[in-house]
Amino acid sequence: MFSTVLVANRGEIAVRVIRTLRELGIRSVAVFSDADADARHVREADTAVRIGPAAAAESYLSVERLLDAARRTGAEAVHPGYGFLAENAAFAEACAGAGLAFIGPPASAISLMGDKIRAKETVRAAGVPVVPGSSGSGLTDAELASAAEKIGMPVLLKPSAGGGGKGMRLVRDGALLADEIAAARREARSSFGDDTLLVERWVDRPRHIEIQVMADAHGNVVHLGERECSLQRRHQKVIEEAPSVLLTPEIRAAMGAAAVEAARACGYVGAGTVEFIVPGGDPSSYYFMEMNTRLQVEHPVTELITGLDLVELQLRVAAGGGLGLTQDDVTLTGHAIEARVCAEDPARGFLPSGGTVLALSEPSGRTVRTDSGLTAGVAVGSTYDPMLSKVIAYGPDRDAALRVLRGALADTVILGVQTNAGFLRRLLAHPDVVSGNMDTGLVERDLGSMLPEGVPPEVYAAAALLAQESALHPA
Repeated sequence: MFSTVLVANRGEIAVRVIRTLRELGIRSVAVFSDADADARHVREADTAVRIGPAAAAESYLSVERLLDAARRTGAEAVHPGYGFLAENAAFAEACAGAGLAFIGPPASAISLMGDKIRAKETVRAAGVPVVPGSSGSGLTDAELASAAEKIGMPVLLKPSAGGGGKGMRLVRDGALLADEIAAARREARSSFGDDTLLVERWVDRPRHIEIQVMADAHGNVVHLGERECSLQRRHQKVIEEAPSVLLTPEIRAAMGAAAVEAARACGYVGAGTVEFIVPGGDPSSYYFMEMNTRLQVEHPVTELITGLDLVELQLRVAAGGGLGLTQDDVTLTGHAIEARVCAEDPARGFLPSGGTVLALSEPSGRTVRTDSGLTAGVAVGSTYDPMLSKVIAYGPDRDAALRVLRGALADTVILGVQTNAGFLRRLLAHPDVVSGNMDTGLVERDLGSMLPEGVPPEVYAAAALLAQESALHPA
């Protein structure tokens, strides 16, 4: 096992990784930009290294500065977290070239699965069901249009590179196809520097269900069950849960086996997630969508129902060890649901918010876990991702987990920064969410019923009093 690991990230995921490093007795190295000098992950690490100014391109995305920090601190391995350079094959190669273990899959697997066209062709060859769509890369506008006509409307245009919903276009009217192709290319080029597109059949009222896989370098691959991620806004996940109410044990086993084959097909090692699009009316007709070659934001729900620490498994595998478990050892117990708390204002179109955290109260206990990067007195800006924390609830069944999570969100206090916590509570109380009758379009369809009328006056009054108290009695 490693003695020192550098965490090439910030915020809640850096804090999360540092927690497991501490439990294993491994020295942790945090990195920080000028914007994060007083951040929680910096305080909780054993040592911390400044890597540049606030701009991510000059700090968290700087391979040279990250490797220099690893060299100066004697780190033997780098954990990339998620986002930033976590799915960057060149970074994985650079770590290997510097003699560092990259706590993630091989660069070849990152590169292969990062190209949606090659990924589909690879898993299709391994017998994994894929969404009907175009084949081949570098298709012209005319070829994309021809493929769309063969598939039949509606279709989904997707960038081959990148993810997060950027550049995706749902086209229901063939007359609009040319304009949508042009718009998708522009956004893909701007976001990923690559305007290569593919076109797929659109599945109406789809559900987004993903399978967590773990693989070691000795040929062992297992799946850890599924996560339902159908509650999304603008292709961004909002609520995630495990297991899914949609899947029978037989379908779960079949999807898990397909995910394992997808991992084997690309020579995968480490923690990865195979995402499927699933017709709500026919869950047995699932289709491979993509593979995320990193630890997912929503990994805690899997940890709570399996009793496994996925970061610990990542570390052991990266150090050359075996998984230490077989598929028969994996059991799913109870139900877990996660809500992403973000610095955004739902009443103003989810515009990013900011401010200084004047008071902070985050629930935790036997049935509630909060993964957070916050501390009181620290400023929250718009330089990085708006997600502040994740509140995760566990219960013996789904109804219990929903009740616990709604209560935990009510107990979450981040005074001084507008968040989406109230919106999340209303979403969790939506009748279709309570019944489990969800799809990826639910949030957008019923958004109006979940938006707040405004911030209660007493919140402003409390914030004003705290601000006055801070001014009179500075820390």
